[in-house]
Amino acid sequence: MADLTVTEIFHSIQGESSQAGRPCVFIRLTGCPLRCRWCDTAYAFAGGEGMDYSQVLEKVAAYGTKLVEVTGGEPLAQGGCVPLLKALLSEGYEVMLETGGAHSLKDVPPEVRKIVDLKCPGSGESDRNLYGNLDLLHSHDEVKFVIAGRTDYEWARQQVREHGIGHICGILYSPVHGELEPAELAAWLLEDRLPGRLQIQLHKLLWPGRDRGV
Repeated sequence: MADLTVTEIFHSIQGESSQAGRPCVFIRLTGCPLRCRWCDTAYAFAGGEGMDYSQVLEKVAAYGTKLVEVTGGEPLAQGGCVPLLKALLSEGYEVMLETGGAHSLKDVPPEVRKIVDLKCPGSGESDRNLYGNLDLLHSHDEVKFVIAGRTDYEWARQQVREHGIGHICGILYSPVHGELEPAELAAWLLEDRLPGRLQIQLHKLLWPGRDRGV
């Protein structure tokens, strides 16, 4: 039996997080138990190709890039995700994990840079957030809020203040593409002087209309 089910492995520009703009190899694992209203990777919900760890590492090595992100779907929904993260670290890669936050981070190696998407109400999945994950974050990790409008923004602001997230790790505020103008979100952040950074999905500016392999 294969170790993992993989939707795609590709080389692109890191489009989100504090690492935006860097060349990166993406490993997109298949499957996700969440159904966020604004999801832009629904093609990763099913299908995919069974692969062994050695096959994945071989494909990653072929790109010659040291930054690697494991994403989905929801990568932690697969039991093989954590062993993959460990294997990538053992090969000397700088490893990122993009996760929806509905799965525990307790087994994720601390060296991995975790991007945890704390789900706002507009996603339709905010009741799935595991707030205990905030206690497992390190200073190099980041919490992301994908914001569809003012209600989501005010909810995110409350979480930041209530949990002191700015004292734990970095914070990303990302407007839902096509629903909230980035300038409007920027104005709210400036007005409230919240810690963190505004994030625009760089890959959607570089390759508009292209959904896969970016």
